[in-house]
Amino acid sequence: MKNYQRLAFVMAAAIGLGACESDFGRHGGPYAGADVAYVDGYYDDFYGPVYDGYWGDGDVFFYRSSPDTDFRRDDAHHFSRSAGGGFHHMHMRAGHAAPVAHAS
Repeated sequence: MKNYQRLAFVMAAAIGLGACESDFGRHGGPYAGADVAYVDGYYDDFYGPVYDGYWGDGDVFFYRSSPDTDFRRDDAHHFSRSAGGGFHHMHMRAGHAAPVAHAS
């Protein structure tokens, strides 16, 4: 009976470890396991403090103000990949959830 218990323990551990790597990380996202990615760009502070974000399709930035809020799409272009008047450099943690697009 002890061999069955050991086997069950090993199988449970293997299943638990397999859950550590996210699907997003395997498909080109910034997170895989414990790796942390960062996003660079420029921001004019229009939305106030930003928790994290990422560059999406069409060079549009998605951001959120806290880990408990949905990602919002920056259609008004308050984030940029190049410097400009009123913008400052940003270096923030990359977002790690699928976007939930909202109108700005």
